[in-house]
Amino acid sequence: MPHTVYFLNGPNANLYGLDKSGTYGSESFASIEHGCQRHAAALGLALVFRQSNHEGVLVDWIQEARHSASAIVINAAGLSYTSVAILDALLAFDGPIIEAHMSNLWKREPFRHHSYVSKAATGVVAGLGALGYRLALSAVAELLEA
Repeated sequence: MPHTVYFLNGPNANLYGLDKSGTYGSESFASIEHGCQRHAAALGLALVFRQSNHEGVLVDWIQEARHSASAIVINAAGLSYTSVAILDALLAFDGPIIEAHMSNLWKREPFRHHSYVSKAATGVVAGLGALGYRLALSAVAELLEA
């Protein structure tokens, strides 16, 4: 039975690809999800890929993952810098947690340089666009095999 990984995306991630010259590149959110599903399958992982603009929904999914998933990959987006609630939910999760960001946070505004999610994360992948999402899944697969 394959390991299940929850890949959770926060506010506005559903808008990826709509601004072709923007920070997040030209690939649509649906295309990114499709690539992650293919990559997860190749790694032997079952992937639950979700997005919400609402903090409480993300907290509910993290709590659900405690009983349904072996690992979490999370891009909490703007909530990364503000949400103690997401941090607390992640701290109650026992498996690997990879924080993933499309952009390099440390090349952006100073308020993005501190992430509450990082305090719970096993590791962080940032600044590599959609490739970073797939690398995060590869990291999870390796961590689950260790």
